Amino acid sequence: MRNNTLNFSNNYRLFFYLGGGLFLLILAMMIRPFAIINAGERGVVMQFGKVQDEVLDEGIHPIIPIVTSVKRLNVRVQQNTFKAGAASKDLQTITTELAVNWHIDPLKVNKVFQQIGDEDLIISGIMTPGVSEVLKAATAKKTAEEIITKRTELKQEIDSHLRERLASYGVIVDDVSLVNFSFSPEFSRAIEAKQIAEQEAKQASFIAQKATQEAQAEVNRAKGQAEAQRLQRLTLTPELLQKQAIEKWDGRFPMVMGGDGAVPLININPNDLSTGQKKN
Repeated sequence: MRNNTLNFSNNYRLFFYLGGGLFLLILAMMIRPFAIINAGERGVVMQFGKVQDEVLDEGIHPIIPIVTSVKRLNVRVQQNTFKAGAASKDLQTITTELAVNWHIDPLKVNKVFQQIGDEDLIISGIMTPGVSEVLKAATAKKTAEEIITKRTELKQEIDSHLRERLASYGVIVDDVSLVNFSFSPEFSRAIEAKQIAEQEAKQASFIAQKATQEAQAEVNRAKGQAEAQRLQRLTLTPELLQKQAIEKWDGRFPMVMGGDGAVPLININPNDLSTGQKKN
């Protein structure tokens, strides 16, 4: 009987300790006397709701339950797309789609959260109106045609001004991409017609230039032939022509028609007769 009592007492203590340990573990999990900051995050420390100067890096950090709470903010590079309407210098309505790569400054997450809030409030509160204002200011300086032809210059201007604007809030702009421009249907047709006219003008200019070059080449060839003929006339003499004729003679006399038929035509030089030369 005594042994049974001792066993019951021991079992009771064991269950009590196990139950107490389990309760403390559950209580610790509920109260969370520590904070875990994951990779790509920073922790904003608050005591009774007041933001502290301390910023928690990645890892596990002890905190005082109830008194201290931690808000985690993503400091990785994020991308958001914005659409904004604006007017060009020549009063053409333009709708622009921009992709902005940005992230929260890891050293200023407490100030960002205190002044603005979390990521959603950053996008809706400062980035959306900031993109719209910067875009309107940049496009107002250029005509619609310049916006198309000077796209890189416009992108750099928007990038620079947006960086400067958001940096004061602790938001860093990594890059801005101009995804797309859209104009009114009338202006789009006008641009297409102008491009076609320019291509046709370039083609006509090329054809005219080619014709001019060909005409000049013909003139140069004619001048060359005339000069060659002139030089040839200067060098041709009767003696040279006679010599060339003799060199090309094949030994046969040309034939002429007489009363008795064809007889050879013999050219007798009168000078030979005057000198007294005789035929054998």
